[in-house]
Amino acid sequence: MLFNSISYAIFLPIVFFLYWFVFQRNLKVQNIFVVVASYVFYGWWDWRFLLLIVFTSFSTWGFSELMQQIDNKQFTNRLISRKLLNISNITINLVILGIFKYYNFFVDSFVSAFASAGINIQPHTLQIILPVGISFYTFQALSYSIDVYQRKIESTKDMVAFFAFIGFFPLLIAGPIERAKNLLPQFYVPRTFDYVKAVDGMRQILWGLFKKVVIADNCAEYANMIFNSSGDHSGSTLVLGALFFAVQIYGDFSGYSDIAIGTARLFGFNAMKNFNYPYFSRDIAEFWRRWHISLSTWFRDYLYIPLGGSRCSVKKQIRNTFIIFIVSGFWHGSNWTFIVWGAIHACYFLPLLLSKNNRKNIEIVAKGKTFPSFRELIQILATFTITVFAWIFFRAESLTHAVQYVADIFDPTLFSISPILSIKMCIVFLLVTAFFMMEWLNREKDFALQKAETPNKKSLVLRWTLYIAIIACIICLGGSSQDFIYFQF
Repeated sequence: MLFNSISYAIFLPIVFFLYWFVFQRNLKVQNIFVVVASYVFYGWWDWRFLLLIVFTSFSTWGFSELMQQIDNKQFTNRLISRKLLNISNITINLVILGIFKYYNFFVDSFVSAFASAGINIQPHTLQIILPVGISFYTFQALSYSIDVYQRKIESTKDMVAFFAFIGFFPLLIAGPIERAKNLLPQFYVPRTFDYVKAVDGMRQILWGLFKKVVIADNCAEYANMIFNSSGDHSGSTLVLGALFFAVQIYGDFSGYSDIAIGTARLFGFNAMKNFNYPYFSRDIAEFWRRWHISLSTWFRDYLYIPLGGSRCSVKKQIRNTFIIFIVSGFWHGSNWTFIVWGAIHACYFLPLLLSKNNRKNIEIVAKGKTFPSFRELIQILATFTITVFAWIFFRAESLTHAVQYVADIFDPTLFSISPILSIKMCIVFLLVTAFFMMEWLNREKDFALQKAETPNKKSLVLRWTLYIAIIACIICLGGSSQDFIYFQF
């Protein structure tokens, strides 16, 4: 069920009405309803996927509860330790993720390795459908069990609340990847309808839809056209293709996050921020603090820091940096392009880390000012440029395609006017420009439409004019419907 589909437009009001006006009186029943609604939402693609998420939820809750019982000395067995339980749960979840997401990748890589040595073997691949959102809810479950093992939180005895935490439908398919410390306690307490909070959620949903339908989907038409036939285009057109994809993936994924967070707010929940205007970053370290925040902080807390982080020898710092970025790339999919994309970002990040400048730009750029300084502008453009270059490898079908795409950019036609320029493309350029101007002017807010000032008659008219204009753009200027990019991860 897509956030930008008719089915979801019917599903959401029904769930909202039942949640607040039928099941509000009893917290347990309300949480059960959240689980049921979430499973209907998830099972809309394929009901068989429900078996996996139920198993992941049950096994993680069970292993974590046993760890807690050992802590409380309610369970004693010399053969079973907290460490064994934690490793078992991590292994089970990663094996499931590996089979569904990476099995064919490893088989194909294995066959290719032998073929390069002159040995031909017959591969046995499986026709496996990748369950949507499996990477997201698996990592959310793993963070819970690891936190219990590290005694950062206590295991919950409320199985219903835990199942709701893992399966909460706004965040289920593509995050944010929530931590139990933030989201799970919100299922323990009665929730009352907050009109101001709900309206703010609707604003964020509206802005997310604009990002997805108007910005991402329009850019996707040109990005797909150029990447799918890159050998037929000029260097200048290939540059446009990379730029269109950079805008597409940001509008697509941050748009999904805005809709998800706004929907969670409609139901009385506060979800973590997942994007913080990353294309206004002044260096690549700042970019990764602002891009897909829930995933980057997950790898930082559960992989980078346990490996020693930056508090170790220079050699280990380099090792840790490459590990975290390559694993992050591999998380995105079973293709060498993602691994190389991660390695490229590791190369970008290393100079900042080794020179101890990776924490230099913490505050939002030009805070309290209308315009950035000339130095900040150059830094933003430079960071955006190298990010766009890396996106080529992320979007390409294969490494060969990516390398050829880059080589074809540096053709004499790089400095020519792209022959595919059209009136429609110019309109898309104007929309993208207006979009980034809107984000720049509101970059100190959680999202561009967040209400900040005290309302008055003039501001109310301007605000509703903006809302109507955005809705009109969604209806009249939306691109052809595209799946959310991160559904494949």
